[in-house]
Amino acid sequence: MSFSFFKARPKTPQEVARATKESLMALDTPTVAEVKALEKALEEVEKNFSTMKFMLCGDGESEPNTDQILQLALELCKEDVIPLIIHKLLVFDWQARKDVALCWSVLLRQQVETTYCCVEYIENHLDLLDFLVVCYDNKDAALTCGSMLRECIKFPTLAKYILESASFQLFFKYVELPNFDVASDAFATFKDLLTKHGDEVAEYLTSHYDEFFEMYEKLLTSSNYVTRRQSLKLLTDFLLEPSNSHIMKLYILEIRYLKVIMTLLKALKRMASAPSPMNCERGSEDDQFEEEKELIMKEIEKVMGAKCEPKTETLYGLSQLR
Repeated sequence: MSFSFFKARPKTPQEVARATKESLMALDTPTVAEVKALEKALEEVEKNFSTMKFMLCGDGESEPNTDQILQLALELCKEDVIPLIIHKLLVFDWQARKDVALCWSVLLRQQVETTYCCVEYIENHLDLLDFLVVCYDNKDAALTCGSMLRECIKFPTLAKYILESASFQLFFKYVELPNFDVASDAFATFKDLLTKHGDEVAEYLTSHYDEFFEMYEKLLTSSNYVTRRQSLKLLTDFLLEPSNSHIMKLYILEIRYLKVIMTLLKALKRMASAPSPMNCERGSEDDQFEEEKELIMKEIEKVMGAKCEPKTETLYGLSQLR
């Protein structure tokens, strides 16, 4: 007689958190030095991540239980599972990292009254953010860690920490990594850090003005065309934010930086006008770029006229960019 109609009892959030913790800790035992033992331990981890994903996201046929989602988030914090997940990211396979990234975005949104429990946990363990940043050095885990970082950056306190940490300076290297996918992902995270939270960015730029723009100048003068173009676009995005108006005025009144911008804009203008099959495909993008360039020029002229009597060479340079 078959008893296949009996279904296994679904695990509780407490059981899922505990099983996940135990499987992650098992990766540290001496037995995982053997290939087969490691594969078995990783299979157990992946099984627990799959269970966690089902509890947090459902399966398309059944919706997740909101009370269980919150309870699981609380249990993962209580059992200190979050550091284990992050520190083991480098040994997971592609599917496990994909499940982690999906679960991560749900967990960070769980709120008890006015407190995001997982965000609060990370605020008390900020070194986890530093670890996620340096994971850009690992091409296999870089995209997963980048996705997790951008979810963290949605919260002002976490974004503020990264901006003010030594880890932030690493982005000036990561956005020029030879691996295009990793460099592009790093630039997306870099952009979020500089555009998501105006007040925090303005505070950072005010207190780190010289240090930041010296590093940023290297991006604007990079030998990589894509880096130069993206960096100029990003510069426009964050300097034209109302909260950064005082930073913009300081920046464009420095002849050193103004010359860099003028040289770059002229070079990009020449490349855009040169005959190339790519120009046809880039038509709408170049139109947008021209509009942004005009806006930059108007702002520069406005500030230059209000703050000082510009040099003839500066006015001539601006006119050549029209």
